[in-house]
Amino acid sequence: MMGSKWRKAKLALGLNMCLYVPHQKLEDSSPSSSIKHHPDTANVPSRFSSDAVPLSPSPNDCRPTTPTPSSSGLRLSKSVPKSSKKTCSICLTSMELGQGHAIFTAECSHSFHFHCIASNVKHGNQICPVCRAKWKEIPFQRPASHLPNGKSRINPADWPRDDAWAVRRLPSPRLDSTRHVSSLFQASEPGIFDDDEVLDQQQENPQQNVFEKDASKNNSIGGIEVKTYPEVSAVPRANSHNNFAILIHLKAPHTSGGLNSRNQTIFSPSTQNSRAPVDLVTVLDVSGSMAGTKLALLKRAMGFVIQHLGPSDRLSVIAFSSTARRLFPLRRMTETGRQEALQAVNSLTSNGGTNIAEGLRKGAKLIVDRKWKNPVGSIILLSDGQDTYTVSSPSGSHSQTDYKSLIPPSIQRNGGTGLRVPVHTFGFGADHDAASMHSISEISGGTFSFIEAEGVIQDAFALCIGGLLSVVVQEACVKLECAHPNLLINLIKAGSYRTSVTADAKAGSVDVGDLYAEEERDFLVTVNVPVDESCDEMSLLKVRCIYRDPISKEMVSLEEDNEVKIQRATVIGQPIVSMEVDRQRNRLRAAEAMAEARAAAEHGDLTGAVSLLESCRRALSETISARSGDRLCVALCAELKEMQERMANRRVYESSGRAYVLSGLSSHSWQRATARGDSTDSTSLVQAYQTPTMTDMVTRSQTMFFGNPPQRKLRQAQSFPARPHPR
Repeated sequence: MMGSKWRKAKLALGLNMCLYVPHQKLEDSSPSSSIKHHPDTANVPSRFSSDAVPLSPSPNDCRPTTPTPSSSGLRLSKSVPKSSKKTCSICLTSMELGQGHAIFTAECSHSFHFHCIASNVKHGNQICPVCRAKWKEIPFQRPASHLPNGKSRINPADWPRDDAWAVRRLPSPRLDSTRHVSSLFQASEPGIFDDDEVLDQQQENPQQNVFEKDASKNNSIGGIEVKTYPEVSAVPRANSHNNFAILIHLKAPHTSGGLNSRNQTIFSPSTQNSRAPVDLVTVLDVSGSMAGTKLALLKRAMGFVIQHLGPSDRLSVIAFSSTARRLFPLRRMTETGRQEALQAVNSLTSNGGTNIAEGLRKGAKLIVDRKWKNPVGSIILLSDGQDTYTVSSPSGSHSQTDYKSLIPPSIQRNGGTGLRVPVHTFGFGADHDAASMHSISEISGGTFSFIEAEGVIQDAFALCIGGLLSVVVQEACVKLECAHPNLLINLIKAGSYRTSVTADAKAGSVDVGDLYAEEERDFLVTVNVPVDESCDEMSLLKVRCIYRDPISKEMVSLEEDNEVKIQRATVIGQPIVSMEVDRQRNRLRAAEAMAEARAAAEHGDLTGAVSLLESCRRALSETISARSGDRLCVALCAELKEMQERMANRRVYESSGRAYVLSGLSSHSWQRATARGDSTDSTSLVQAYQTPTMTDMVTRSQTMFFGNPPQRKLRQAQSFPARPHPR
């Protein structure tokens, strides 16, 4: 009975329309709108046929034609992809293929029941109800009077009557999209990438900058918050104390953008002037291994990024395989810019090898050659493979490979160019080179994220741009000065941040760089406290913080130094160790154990690596913060346990353990959120160091795809609690 209904539906759908099936996978085909049906396998030829297949009952009814990259077509699938089991955002019912419903997939990759979206469009709405992208092709319902011989179509029970499904291309006042996409790939690149679009008038007009400086003061919500905590509050006068720990805690201000009723940051063009505009270059792997679902998900993730950039932000895309090419120069993401960027990204196809170095070289050249500069600049690099053109590892050892050759000197932190353009890397799947991606991010000052499950690539990108679109502090630097003549600075523990201590050990500094809204940093300074029987109170350190305001572009210095003091008494009771200091000691100890375990694993000693992690876990469980039930300590112990499981054997370590550990090291060393897979639920993301704006952007990504924010279960190892406000 169902087969009979399906044949009748195909008959109605096929009138005046043809199906062209190219000899390639669906995901590699053009990103145009499509209608998907669950096929009757007895009557439908293979989708990989190289011939044009008419869908009408008679081959004389229509002639097959080859669609252009921007044309629409009916696509048949012999299998139901996982992504089809979604909910229609209009009627909120299931869209699983094979239920007798036509499904319309728009050029922005969002899908709907055809009759639902056609009804929506019928009233003049030509914008995607999910991502608000403006469509160039719209669905419509063909009246029954268009059927030949005046026959009416017999419909399945749930289908609207007296209509048939079709897609119509909207007239465009601009250049034909086919010619436009073609020009993106065929035009020769200039020798110098100085053809970037001029900045927003508010950014390039010096007088406007004065106005913005005043406006930023009016909207000011405070600068960086600095707090200090000594290890203990008192030390006996007659005693010295070597390696006395002092915690320096920083917290960036929140954005001056608006909040909605759920206290979520509003990302909209109207709040553009309340944050620093971004120059973003995405370097994307489109090698042969990205074919199929990976490329389709990458396009969807890039669509999300494009839709959330504002009109003052600029974007350029570099696609690389065996070679690299620039799809378009840095251009502002106005409505027109977004549409052209979406069109260029959706036209990507996959083939060739993996030349990461060439992709990065072209991305760095674009950053260096640009004529105009937004306050924030960053590169996003995604790859699912290993560079086979530049890097060669002696005897296959990741620990001995020099990955510095992959990174142009212009974007290296110690390259001497003065550029602060971090490369945030994303390793996609089990076959990527985690060691190289981690090295690229570390050398450039970016983070490394491990995308274990293909489906979370958009969430991972959302986490990253949620931070990049909320930069409130730049070039931050913490200055330390000994306040006592006999005090000496012993060590500054700051992870991957550059530190310096003067030759006389009387002063030091931490180069913090950019901070996202409400982002926190903790640095542990150890000093040698001398004997001093002449005072009841001793000043240890003076702490000062300076930074650049990205809106006004002025350097800001806190008005008063933060001075660390302790009591010096003749006799004191049992000292009480600061909980804040103990928590950060535990974090640093765990990060050091992870690094040591990774080094052991790379030398083939997985048993020793697991033993190191277990010893650290036991040591943490005996600290005062663990005994008091501190959630950070509990989470660290669980994360160490997770890493032990991913080092169970060589196969597990090679497939996911190395990437998981390196992503964790990246997160802890920069104290910045990275995405990592979860063995319990592969679609979940690590939540350590997430800021509110990053969390909001991830929620937005998940809501866009699922209709409602999913209740994803997080394992304790992957869920770090929000930091309590220091007391």
